[in-house]
Amino acid sequence: MPNMLNVHLVPHTHDDVGWLKTVDQYYYGDRNDIQHAGVQYILDSVVDQLLKNPDRRFIYVETAFFFRWWKQQSDGMRQTVKQLVNEGRLEFVNGGWCMSDEATTHYSAVIDQMTMGLRFLNETFGPCGRPRVAWHIDPFGHAREHASMFAQMGYDGFFFGRLDYQDRDRRRTDKDQELLWRASDSLTPPMADLFTGILPNGYNPPDGFCWDQSCDDPPIRDDPDLEDYNVDDVVNRFLMIASGQSLVYKTNHIIMTMGSDFQYENANLWYKNLDKLIHYVNARQANGSKVNVLYSTPSCYLQELHRANLTWSLKTDDFFPYADNAHNFWTGYFTSRPALKRYERLSNSYLQTCNQLEVLGGPFSGSGPFGHDDSWTMRRAMAVAQHHDAVSGTEKQHVANDYARRLADGWQHCQVVVSNSLAALSGSSAKRIYCDNLNISVCPLTESSHKFSVNVYNPLARPVTWPVRLPVNGTAYTVLDANGKPVDSQVVPVSGATRQVRKNRGSAANELLFQVQAPPLGFSTYSVSLQRRGPPPASTRPRTPPAIQNKFLRATFDPDTGLLSSLSNLETKQTIRLTQNFYWYNASDGNSSVSNQPSGAYIFRPNSSTPFVISRTAKTESLQTSVVQEVRQWFSPWVSQVVRLYADSRALELEWTVGPLPVDDDLGKEVITRLDTSIDSSGIFYTDSNGREVLQRKKDFRPTWDLEQTEPIAGNYYPINSRAYIKDDVNQLTVVTDRSQGGGSIQNGSLEIMLHRRLLYDDVRGVGEPLNETSDVFPEGLVARGRLLLTLDRPQSAADTHRPLAQEVVLQPLLTFTSGDLHPNTRLEFSGLQDALPPAVHLLTLSQWGEDSVLLRLEHQYQSGESKQHTQPVTVNLQKLFSTLEVLGASELNLSANQWKEEMTRFDWKIRAGEKPRPRRPADPSVWEVTLKPMEIRTFMLRVRLR
Repeated sequence: MPNMLNVHLVPHTHDDVGWLKTVDQYYYGDRNDIQHAGVQYILDSVVDQLLKNPDRRFIYVETAFFFRWWKQQSDGMRQTVKQLVNEGRLEFVNGGWCMSDEATTHYSAVIDQMTMGLRFLNETFGPCGRPRVAWHIDPFGHAREHASMFAQMGYDGFFFGRLDYQDRDRRRTDKDQELLWRASDSLTPPMADLFTGILPNGYNPPDGFCWDQSCDDPPIRDDPDLEDYNVDDVVNRFLMIASGQSLVYKTNHIIMTMGSDFQYENANLWYKNLDKLIHYVNARQANGSKVNVLYSTPSCYLQELHRANLTWSLKTDDFFPYADNAHNFWTGYFTSRPALKRYERLSNSYLQTCNQLEVLGGPFSGSGPFGHDDSWTMRRAMAVAQHHDAVSGTEKQHVANDYARRLADGWQHCQVVVSNSLAALSGSSAKRIYCDNLNISVCPLTESSHKFSVNVYNPLARPVTWPVRLPVNGTAYTVLDANGKPVDSQVVPVSGATRQVRKNRGSAANELLFQVQAPPLGFSTYSVSLQRRGPPPASTRPRTPPAIQNKFLRATFDPDTGLLSSLSNLETKQTIRLTQNFYWYNASDGNSSVSNQPSGAYIFRPNSSTPFVISRTAKTESLQTSVVQEVRQWFSPWVSQVVRLYADSRALELEWTVGPLPVDDDLGKEVITRLDTSIDSSGIFYTDSNGREVLQRKKDFRPTWDLEQTEPIAGNYYPINSRAYIKDDVNQLTVVTDRSQGGGSIQNGSLEIMLHRRLLYDDVRGVGEPLNETSDVFPEGLVARGRLLLTLDRPQSAADTHRPLAQEVVLQPLLTFTSGDLHPNTRLEFSGLQDALPPAVHLLTLSQWGEDSVLLRLEHQYQSGESKQHTQPVTVNLQKLFSTLEVLGASELNLSANQWKEEMTRFDWKIRAGEKPRPRRPADPSVWEVTLKPMEIRTFMLRVRLR
């Protein structure tokens, strides 16, 4: 109503896809001793109550749960639900398989899980089931890349609940809680523009108005003959709350979220009271009240904001870090559960390989000699892992174990597809062996076989050179490539740290090292034969070498400390001073006199701004071969590292092993590695957003408000998903990570990255247990291992190195093994592409969609202006792409593949007076030739047949 304050009541439930209970336990209502929650009953109850009053509305978010429920319904119930969806009374918002975390997820996995959920809704309900609003009410901070993705998926707006308490206070004062988020520096507006609204109560109802069975608020008692009649009191309190809320929002429409975690299991409680609230508040209009209350949805509310035709403020940064109080920065979860974070990232790589090979191998992929299966199990496991209490590391331990188990099941299913596909493409049905513990030098086949072959599949659309390290017990081997030519190989002893970590799970004394080359979207096969047993020819030396170097890089070491001392790029003739060491922050135990907030799964709160050094010197031994040079460093019984430089690498590798973190001193520990350099970074460093665009971070500063810094370390930590760097006018040091981690630049020229956390107290944010990971293999505490890759370049050309390097880490080659001699007719090399894609273009998705249709995503992987070579538009011919597929037709879709691109329309929003209309995107050169501009992702449905 135009002359009224319109209050949009949005009945909703927030159903975590795992948190305190597993996904299955939440769905069925099991383990209610942990938390009372049963999603199946919520959906049963809501549908029943919607049918009783045509005014009632409800929104639902998590397709993972709805999909399960839908499968169990009768045809009659399905028709009923379709009718509710068609009438707009049951509305899906967000619609992904889950509500993903925004700090620790990689963009490729987010796109996949959104596509999976939205595809189900699209195929089940048609256009009426397509969400128009993104809804991230619970994630702990918000990434700019997520907003960009949502905009490209066709959403009209985005609502969330959590933001920094100082940011919220400023926005309330300025009536700036609804804004336009310009979520890309590269994409032409409004491609990545997204209207964004901050909800008034997180995602809970106003105080006193919660009518779920889990709530204690009194119901509306509206019988005037009874002593406890309370309608007038309820209406007066509601009008006061609505009036107060209207003072901090711009329009005469406001939104109230009527629901919370796992509510509406008995929906009658909520709806009976909401019906009464609407009736009695609106009845006051007869006496002059200007408040109108209605059942609504986020899309209805958003439509009214759009009709208001106002001018909105513009935001171009992100919403990290998030703090809910002066000493409560939610920056610990950027690193929590580092092993799960790495396993999720590896699983993403495996899933992309599985999807590609399912396409390239043809129908045989699902029905070959290894049995019938597909990648569905892995897709679901990966989708669930994106949840904001999954890869984030903020779940209970038994739930983390369940996520890992699901991923492990997915690996087993994908191995069937991979084996079938490689059998079809190579012409060999020999049994394929998978060695999933190569990171700790365990592979029974290579340890015991005299002769075996290694198939190297490369999921990137360009050729790669990749170092292979195989556990062996021989001391000399012959390695032949696909053309029968010898490959330089070396045998080196397994490091002491690796022997310690693998806990008797392997017998290899040595590692066989050689470099492999694999064609784009294809494989190459290497034959390995044992030549000699005995002592290894390349033994380590118990000393620190002055330097290790190849033709690209030189790293020097301090002979007195054993630590790195400098790094040089020999091509560009630049050198920086570089020292690197390991430290730990003493985690607050909650007994501080300033605040009783401890560090926990969510929150990082060190007791001091000065970390403890683990050791000022490292014991070292060195190894130098024609394939690799290593300096193996020991800092303590629980921290070691290998500084490694391969012959053809432009990156220095730091392979760290941390744990078990000792807690016998009753101190929780948060372990970092810190790089201290001569770079004059001026308090500024840079991090990526979900693996894509890079954002500038400045110490003790926020772009949109005057920060009062209360936590000098935790308040300067940001999520690092795939890379971070510091630079000055001459030098840029970039660190590429192998998983999501937290980090900051606390001192000038310094970059620190948190590697591992072990804590003894809960941080009182709901998870209810300390982040203290142990296992059967490591009862004394979890050991984490990972890699950091360092590159040194001129700032204007640094992206030419770190962009492809990060993609190699995310999509690394998959190794499979066969025992004995290869069949003479085996195809040893294959590429699924006619030619490698241009350097700026990344093949993001290749996935089977239907019997003769394939989903393809191509992306321009460079930002505007970050490379002189690669930031121009690039054109790709779709018909000349694949070697095994003939492309018969191509239609473009939005990013989430649930709408044709030409049909995608979104609301336009005004941000400032006089802004000029944006030019339309130029047409592609032809129907088959598509042009990609910096940071563009384009999605196509291809109609194909096998050549």
